[in-house]
Amino acid sequence: MRVGILTGGGDVPGLNAVIRAVVKRGEGEHGHSIVGFKNGWKGLADGDVVQMGRQQIRNVLPLGGTLLGTARFHPNWEDGSMDAVLSTLEAEHVEALICVGGDGTLHAASQVAEAGVKIVAVPKTIDNDVWGTERSIGFETAVMIATEAIDRIHTTAESHNRVMLVEVMGRTAGWIAATAGIAGGAEIVLAPERPFDIDKVCKILKHRHRAHASFSIIVVAEGAVPAPGTSMEYEVKKGRFGEIIAGSITDRLQVEISERTGFDTRVTVLGHIQRGGSPVPADRILGSRFGIAAVDAISRGETNVMTALKGDEIVLVPLEEIAGKVKHVPDELLDAAAALA
Repeated sequence: MRVGILTGGGDVPGLNAVIRAVVKRGEGEHGHSIVGFKNGWKGLADGDVVQMGRQQIRNVLPLGGTLLGTARFHPNWEDGSMDAVLSTLEAEHVEALICVGGDGTLHAASQVAEAGVKIVAVPKTIDNDVWGTERSIGFETAVMIATEAIDRIHTTAESHNRVMLVEVMGRTAGWIAATAGIAGGAEIVLAPERPFDIDKVCKILKHRHRAHASFSIIVVAEGAVPAPGTSMEYEVKKGRFGEIIAGSITDRLQVEISERTGFDTRVTVLGHIQRGGSPVPADRILGSRFGIAAVDAISRGETNVMTALKGDEIVLVPLEEIAGKVKHVPDELLDAAAALA
């Protein structure tokens, strides 16, 4: 069988582990021919294809990014793009396609599957917000990077008696903020799931600095917003792809906290550094397991599904069940972050 693979959306550490596993398992166990499409759905629409073999995947396991490249492009964005995708698959005699991506890529995958293409999806996103799986590729590395940054920021915050705002990624779900906030010992975590009251935030800071500390760390998800009816008005700033402009919420919070408390307040926006560098072992392992499961599913004739982690097992979830859904941070985890203030 001729099997295609692409990586779409933002890059994350662990993508190369998936590609490597698909090639090794697909060729070695099932005798498939594996081809890769460069730059995600755009490469598929443009017919930018490369043959994938063991030579192409040598020594890629510890590398960040994706050797296939990626792009923010969906087949339904431009007229004729879906037809171009289907034409490329037919011309290249690709019988099944493995799509590695986040919510946007997986939504596109479900639409391509509806057009008759055999699809197996693999979830990746540092936001960890793909519904149906406990973990997505890239999340564990992002949490490690964010936690290390918070650890480093602690020393300068304490030395200068400052409030330090650390912005992490998370448009609609605060997984990185909650987990890295707990691991890094942050005093306050602001996540999209729980709109905040700036008056309460400032009250906590004043009490802390008056009672037992001269500094504070606040971890803020980029999608955090003030609660309706509270004393801070804020409109989310977005770019041309609908992405939240980095630093928007923390720049505003810096002004609000400084004016309301008098505390010296500074901002650190981690931004794309959360996506970079070598994947931690957990992401290498998860990517490898997902890659094996994806190509095994295709070989058994199970398609239009997504690989998912449930407990300690890799399972398959129907694509139609995950379309348009977001996995939010559970109350228990947010409660734990708040309890450690």
